[in-house]
Amino acid sequence: MQFEGKTSFGISVFNLSNAIMGSGILGLAFAMSNTGIALFIILLVCIAILSAYSIHLLLKSAGVVGIRAYEQLGNRAFGSPGKMVAGCIITVHNIGGTGSSPSRFLKIILHNVQLPLYCQVRAPFGYSEWFLNGNYLIIIVSICIILPLALMKQLGYLGYTSGFSLSCMVFFLISVIYKKFNIPCPLENHGNSSQTPLNITDDFCEAKLFTINSQTAYTIPILAFAFVCHPEVLPIYTELRDANKKRMQQVANISILAMFVMYLITAIFGYLTFYGEVESELLHTYIKVDPLDVLMLCVRLAVLVAVTLTVPVVLFPIRRAVQQILFPDKPFHWARHILIALTLISLVNVLVIFVPSIRDIFGIIGATSAPSLIFILPGIFYIRIVPKEQEPMTSRPKIQAACFAGLGFIFMVMSMSFIIIDWVNGESRSGGGH
Repeated sequence: MQFEGKTSFGISVFNLSNAIMGSGILGLAFAMSNTGIALFIILLVCIAILSAYSIHLLLKSAGVVGIRAYEQLGNRAFGSPGKMVAGCIITVHNIGGTGSSPSRFLKIILHNVQLPLYCQVRAPFGYSEWFLNGNYLIIIVSICIILPLALMKQLGYLGYTSGFSLSCMVFFLISVIYKKFNIPCPLENHGNSSQTPLNITDDFCEAKLFTINSQTAYTIPILAFAFVCHPEVLPIYTELRDANKKRMQQVANISILAMFVMYLITAIFGYLTFYGEVESELLHTYIKVDPLDVLMLCVRLAVLVAVTLTVPVVLFPIRRAVQQILFPDKPFHWARHILIALTLISLVNVLVIFVPSIRDIFGIIGATSAPSLIFILPGIFYIRIVPKEQEPMTSRPKIQAACFAGLGFIFMVMSMSFIIIDWVNGESRSGGGH
């Protein structure tokens, strides 16, 4: 099968980097506070290497059979059931997000306090009340920004918005570094004097290299999920100019390395600013210092823009999966293309607005879909697709792929266990409170 990709190497890097980067970057400083700097770096390096290896398995499998669609690899490996499973996992994972309520991205954008806080502080009194309604904002952003971008026929067209999204996150990163040298330790309350005082302990300003507590085990799935980009890899590969396995692997390696550096710097400087008081959402922590800080308000707006521009990239493989499952042999048609995009965005909005309590359900789905996309499916596809004549089951690559898939099952069990423990602890705390 021949492909004529027209997307440049740089645009492909932008798109894949944007697919990797998500709202999870806001929680990495909190993750570091629960592992210590040294342990966090070790885990981050391991996960980045495993993610690059996972993409290698996907590209090798695609190269053997000349197929550049995740769902078609499933079809080649296990027939129609394999295609259905791969397509459903991609769809559910990208809609539900990893361990979050429906549409992690839109929820981060509008159901949190970021945009309402910005509007409330900056908009004239009496003119912003309707604009602070999160449900209206979800619909406005979806129609005006996400839908037009989601209607693009090819991922390559999103390269420029992906580049702008990444530049917004670079601004966020620079601001986090700058604030490290402008926020005193111990922290002092600024602005609103009615704020709850911060909890200051004797070792508050002491950075720890290794830390083990009840939250440490959660860090491993958080870091693993921070590098999920696998549904987008093969579509980007298809559109890459002068595409071959080596060139696409370079795109993946550069993207992973860029996000590794961004993740690491954000985590280190965020942690060294707030230490043990850093919250699970880093930007929330800055509000405790000064809720009216102009720089951080600009940073919040930049993060909103960045995450908004990530949504169309994430929707692309969902639409492709739906196309592969429902219309596998149909040629491209604009009416069907637009209808699928409208349906997906409408579904996401309905879930966000009307079904907020579905968080736990999508938490379970995310805990199973992410390990499947990163570890399990690439491993078993590689084992099934690469001919035994080329690589026997006893060969080192096949054994490594089998171990890789097994690691995915371990991640899945860990993630499910953490969610169940959270449920049990939450119920016991609720019972205790009464």
